Amino acid sequence: MIGRLIRKIKYYSLQQSNSIENNKKNSLEDNKLDEIPKSINDLTNKLEAALNQSSDFNMRKIAVGREKPVNILIAFIDGLVNKELVNADILRPLMLETNSVEIRCKNTLELIKTRFISSCEINDIFDFKQALDAIVTGDTVIFVENESQAVKVNLRNWDKRSVEEPPSDAVIRGPREGFTESIRTNTALIRRKIKNTNLKFETIKIGKQTNTDISICYIKGIAHEEIVQNVKQKIREINMDAVLESAYIEEYIEESTFSIFPTVGNSEKPDIVASKILEGRVAILCDGTPFVLTVPYLFVEAIQSSEDYYNRSIYSIISRLIRVLAVIITTMLPGFYVALVCFHQDIIPYKLLLTMTASKEGIPFSPIVEASIMIITFELLREAGVRMPRAIGQAVSIVGALVIGDAAVKAGLVSSPMVIVIAITAITSFIVPSLAGSLLIMRLAVVFAANVIGILGIFLVSLVFFIHMCSLKSYGVNYLSPITPVHSTDLKDTFVRFPLWAMMTRPKALVGGQGRNAKYRNK
Repeated sequence: MIGRLIRKIKYYSLQQSNSIENNKKNSLEDNKLDEIPKSINDLTNKLEAALNQSSDFNMRKIAVGREKPVNILIAFIDGLVNKELVNADILRPLMLETNSVEIRCKNTLELIKTRFISSCEINDIFDFKQALDAIVTGDTVIFVENESQAVKVNLRNWDKRSVEEPPSDAVIRGPREGFTESIRTNTALIRRKIKNTNLKFETIKIGKQTNTDISICYIKGIAHEEIVQNVKQKIREINMDAVLESAYIEEYIEESTFSIFPTVGNSEKPDIVASKILEGRVAILCDGTPFVLTVPYLFVEAIQSSEDYYNRSIYSIISRLIRVLAVIITTMLPGFYVALVCFHQDIIPYKLLLTMTASKEGIPFSPIVEASIMIITFELLREAGVRMPRAIGQAVSIVGALVIGDAAVKAGLVSSPMVIVIAITAITSFIVPSLAGSLLIMRLAVVFAANVIGILGIFLVSLVFFIHMCSLKSYGVNYLSPITPVHSTDLKDTFVRFPLWAMMTRPKALVGGQGRNAKYRNK
């Protein structure tokens, strides 16, 4: 029995040692496959095999040195690099200045880096895959014969949109600059706002096919460390082929995926993002899009505007109260009208009731059908105005609403009061654009509840939505903070805005107050 056990132990130990040796052999073979060929001819063949059908891929072979010249290969993608800089910073120094010196030495690549390449950003490359990634990213890669490594030089230059005012966040007073599709431009815009050594940018590449640069921005010492680590972990866990816009990331990092309310914010303006970072939030920049994500995201941010902080506090308070009123009107008005017409005619003034009754004479549809038709028609016009060219889209949305509304009333399909109600609802929905989708769903739910049990249905649906919002959290912070739970010191920047000299503390919920889960709470 003991002998059989010993034989089994020896057998399994032998199998384990064999598997370890096989893994070492496989890893060594993989490393050999990724090694940069020392022969320029082999290297050229390998690059052509990898990028053989890419007409924009360029290679330039040169020989440098006075005696016993050394072969050098320069590879880059046309359109992603500045050819003038390639000529001035790489080709010209190597081809002209090396003729007067002996280039061959123990470390040719180091000599070239330190004496002949006049560029401020140079990095070493140690395997062939890194070289390919650098080339397709837009770097210029220099290979030297008989060297097992290469260097990449950042000479990127491609067409990009200039910094201009974003159409989605237009302001009367305030900065007019907006983010662009270049991540390096966007980081510079934030850096110009926050000149602080604690402002950190950490870059992660995601997307198996696109290798998109994602930059995580925060202020060390202000942003909660566990939130920062949670954001990094969620971004690293993203496993997809392509990341073409920040919305791709948003769906992966939001904590309440099936909620109608957004728990990840976005903005095109550097001043808005900078202010959120200063409060303790984390910003996520994605290469190729001007929209920057911010977390945690709270409900009160939807009714805030950057212009509130550039005007006097009394004007800002009035503007915010108008936005709150707009949210209530665009959500409740159609449902309230349906409830009055169907269940509560006794609370309508007598003369107004006569007018409404006269307008509904001959209408073949019930109020719920009228409201549904008008809401869907408005959404169709809004979608058409957004998708069509800007000049035509504005005309279609305005003229279409006037013509269709007037024709629908004359044809006896809908009543005049219903057209007025939906028009007011449509106008108020534009005041808080970040909640447009959420308010549409809430509006439809309120209308159908009002058609069933009247005003009581409106209260019940509103209560359900409020309870749902109370249960939401964005990276450990209560979605309705600082309203629930109440933070008295944070209420001065919610539905009202106190003078700037009175707002001397950061939001407690973001830096470890009562609104944070235990796992995010400050130790």
